[in-house]
Amino acid sequence: MSTNWTLKSISKAALKSSVSSFVRNEAGSMTYFGLAIIMMMLLVGGIGVDLMRNEMERTRVQATLDRAVLAAADLDQPLDATAVVEDYLAKSGLGHYTVSVNPDASVQYKGINYKTVVASTRNTTPTQFMRLVGVSDLPLSIASSAEERISKVEISLILDISGSMKNDSKIENMRTAGKAFVDAVIKPETQDLISLSIVPYSEHVNIGDGIYNNLKRYVYSNIPSRCVEMPDDEFEDTALDTSLWYRQVQHFQWNYASRYTVTDTVCPKYSYEAIQMVSQNKTALKNQIQALQPRAGTAIYMGMKWGVALLDPSMRTIVTNNKVSTDPLKGRPVDYSDEETLKTIVLMTDGQNSNSNRISNWAYNSYSERQQWVNQNFGWWNSHVYDNWNGGKGSPDYQYMTADRADDLLEDICDAAKAKGIVIWTVGFETKAHGGQVMEDCASSPSHYFDVEGVEIKEAFEAIAKQINQLRLTK
Repeated sequence: MSTNWTLKSISKAALKSSVSSFVRNEAGSMTYFGLAIIMMMLLVGGIGVDLMRNEMERTRVQATLDRAVLAAADLDQPLDATAVVEDYLAKSGLGHYTVSVNPDASVQYKGINYKTVVASTRNTTPTQFMRLVGVSDLPLSIASSAEERISKVEISLILDISGSMKNDSKIENMRTAGKAFVDAVIKPETQDLISLSIVPYSEHVNIGDGIYNNLKRYVYSNIPSRCVEMPDDEFEDTALDTSLWYRQVQHFQWNYASRYTVTDTVCPKYSYEAIQMVSQNKTALKNQIQALQPRAGTAIYMGMKWGVALLDPSMRTIVTNNKVSTDPLKGRPVDYSDEETLKTIVLMTDGQNSNSNRISNWAYNSYSERQQWVNQNFGWWNSHVYDNWNGGKGSPDYQYMTADRADDLLEDICDAAKAKGIVIWTVGFETKAHGGQVMEDCASSPSHYFDVEGVEIKEAFEAIAKQINQLRLTK
């Protein structure tokens, strides 16, 4: 009896000990936990993969839709906006996307000077891993809009007609480019929105009777000059100081073929060489450009000053005085604060600023002397009979402007224009290194400078005109 009881007691004790040991034994428990963690990691990683695939697809569709609406919003685009957008998607392998273009009919999407295209699409991308937790696809919602808007624009086209433009068909190429520019910016849909001033320059700028007669000026009797000398500090400001008294530029010619060659005077004297201010008359603008001829030296700084002044509100009274009362452009130039108006300059040269001389007072202080230089070539006299007519009075001429000083004045007026928000495009037409660098420095940015040769000048002018009609992505 005692023995059976002992065995039974031992068996119960052993069983209790074994159970207790099993409970306390942790061997192998991490395997299950580890498997659980791995599954969770795979699921999280899979979610990341699904999200990444969704974002890649969204980016691809967004880029395609952006390009599509830009093309559809072009004012020159003759095709229906919806057809353009759908065609872009189809050719990018996204034809299965349903796109909605300009869905809100209550919104005006096209006007005389602008066109807006709004497009959106909704779709889903299937998931590979998230479906394990009940998410079979991810939404894809994309929208884009683009607008081409021709705002009100005031433009000064400043053209070099200096003597070197006679070489290598440069004047012919410039004429073609200038007329193409006029065609590109003056259109029926820009009527009363875009105004264009043409400023031809050589050794000086003929400002024409319209401006000349509205300035206070010191004049010489009996000379036809319509140019005025400009104080240096005038180049530090965009405004034209109409309170100043400006001195009329002397009328004479340096280069000569004979004693009576007087076609290339320092101040351009022909009507087609005068400033044509604030116009939208395409025929008149193109006719003037076609008539331009190469002549005399180069004063880029002077052309730029007048081009800038024609965008400054200080010229408004002069412009208005030269317009009929019903002319919609008579209130220009508008204030710089007018957010609807872009002010821009296209400045072109084939060279660089040059030195320029004037006649000494003793050879220009009488009516007969001034009349002589209207009818006879000063350069010829200076070369052939100088010793006989000097009479110990000193040099008959003096250096009025150096190329270096002219560069400084050009830099001043370019900086003043940029400070006012005027956009400056410059075109170096077969220029040398120095002239090209000066023009690039004047431009609003390096990308606003064009270095061209030959017929490339037409492409440059057309590219500038295209960018003036700003095509911009709005979303």
